[in-house]
Amino acid sequence: MAQNNNPLLCDPATGICEIATTNQSASKLQNNTLEKPVKIIYFTDPICSSCWGIEPQLRKLKLEYGTEIEIEYRMGGLLPDWSYNSGGISKPSDLAHHWNEVSLYYDMPIDGDVWLENPLHSSYPPSIAFKAAQIQNKEKAIHFLRKIREMVFLEKKNICNWEHLAQAASECGLDVQQMKIDYENKAIEDFKQDLALGRQMGVRGFPTLFFLDDSQNQQILYGFKPYAAFEEMIIKVFPKALKKNYETSWNSLFNKYPSLTAKEFSELSNLSRKEGEQILNDLSQKGTLIKCQTKNGALWKLK
Repeated sequence: MAQNNNPLLCDPATGICEIATTNQSASKLQNNTLEKPVKIIYFTDPICSSCWGIEPQLRKLKLEYGTEIEIEYRMGGLLPDWSYNSGGISKPSDLAHHWNEVSLYYDMPIDGDVWLENPLHSSYPPSIAFKAAQIQNKEKAIHFLRKIREMVFLEKKNICNWEHLAQAASECGLDVQQMKIDYENKAIEDFKQDLALGRQMGVRGFPTLFFLDDSQNQQILYGFKPYAAFEEMIIKVFPKALKKNYETSWNSLFNKYPSLTAKEFSELSNLSRKEGEQILNDLSQKGTLIKCQTKNGALWKLK
């Protein structure tokens, strides 16, 4: 991979946010004991637009195959800082138009104006904050990651600022005081370990998901892909995997996931995109849901 590839230019055609790497090839993990038949090691980043784009697929995967899979979230380090000039991106404002474009491609709301109004200097602070959340509770950490992504992609908040990270932590039921201690200490080392593991496994962009069985056989899913590709990876690794039927009513889905985009809701409810959004709009008009509108789409939350 050429060193001048810009990690922030996520190619919509491939769904990949690439980073500069060596020519190191992917390697398998050793001594990895699985709690479930399939382990997914997911390399991601809080500001990776392609990772935001696969949220509908991941959420459906958890509903249909949750008893068969465990997902291990790893941070990849998409933007260390702005000390480079490549691919037409040399400063935060250059990224605003790109985010608006990929928002339409992935059909997920992203407001690129954050790079004009409140730009981030790095993706490392929110990544380290996620590792601090993981130290406390892995499930709450996933909710925390979702919350800070909503903050940066929809609310145009700079999630490098501790005040926003603390707010998200509090809303997710995390101990904010303890998280600050871990954020300034152990979480930094945990983040470095994630970066080292990514290099060891040959990760060169996000999202990258390794699907492994208990014999360390693996399949790799790289970039934005439709749901069928995720399902195919599970079957390849664990042919006996059974798809679970789940309740697709709007209230059941919102009880599981308190915030949903129209793309997510239609994916999870097995409705057409148009029909799904109409249901969400009707529910928000009745006051059952709160609609958070952006210039590139909306998010609905339980009231």
